[in-house]
Amino acid sequence: MKNILKQNTLLLALAAITVLTAATSFVKSKAAKPVTDDLEGTISISGAFALYPITVKWADEFKKLHPKVKFNISAGGAGKGITDALSGLVDIGLASRDIDPSEIKKGAYTIYVTKDAVVPTFNTGNPNAADLLTKGVKRNQFLDVFVTGNIKNWKQLAGKVNVPIHIYTRSDAAGAGETWAKYFGKKQEDLLGVGVYGDPGLAQAVKKDPTGIGYNNLAYLYDLKTRKQVAGVHALPIDVNGNGKIDADENFYDTIDNLTDAIAAGKYPSPPARNLGFLFKGKPKKKELIEFVKYVLTTGQQFVDENGYIALSKTKLQEEAKKVD
Repeated sequence: MKNILKQNTLLLALAAITVLTAATSFVKSKAAKPVTDDLEGTISISGAFALYPITVKWADEFKKLHPKVKFNISAGGAGKGITDALSGLVDIGLASRDIDPSEIKKGAYTIYVTKDAVVPTFNTGNPNAADLLTKGVKRNQFLDVFVTGNIKNWKQLAGKVNVPIHIYTRSDAAGAGETWAKYFGKKQEDLLGVGVYGDPGLAQAVKKDPTGIGYNNLAYLYDLKTRKQVAGVHALPIDVNGNGKIDADENFYDTIDNLTDAIAAGKYPSPPARNLGFLFKGKPKKKELIEFVKYVLTTGQQFVDENGYIALSKTKLQEEAKKVD
């Protein structure tokens, strides 16, 4: 009899444990179930090479939070992006230049998201490289190279070796070209040189030509892993105060971090430093667009520095955020 009671007690205990375990498992699985994300849709983007790399990063990170949102992103120059956005081909045009009044009349609505700069470049194999890095180049000298054509030889800028200057510029309607020209009070079509498509193409053209000169956005001049300038092509320092040498507070091109700090501090001229923005045709209304812009202006700003861009001030970010409220 005692053995039967013991067996029954044991069976009841095992049954209780089984029920308790099942109940606990049910509670755990229910608690672990992810919250349903109802944000979905497709966001199409095209435009400035300058803004393309960080936009891809923002899109990748946003998708981790909202897996149902898809992105189609392409780089083709600011002019193409703005045209695409105003014609309705894409949701966002990546803009790296000022917006023309004619574009505003067509409904251009810009929200600025970060900042960078256009930097003059030359080949590190230039026979006068050491002197160029020590003396730098004044704004009026750059003007006489890129616009008037009065300076045709590297010796006229610095050094002793008499070699011709080969100028390269953007062939596409580019924010970089427009911004570099604005440094001289001109338009992109006023710039001299052999036209090359895209930021990567322009950097490669100068890299292949020992006597070449050009200009690039930061993302195509520096290696984001080493933070150093890419091999073969180098920033050509601007003699900002025009005293014929690169002073200590003008010598900030060694790493992308030094340069972005200088731009943020106002030590680098503006232009060619400039704000970068998302351009829409009218105020964005699609839920996924609004949420993406809000993400970029808040959480997404954590990726700005590491990707070689300059953060807008908190006040500026708040101003831009109001444009989507």
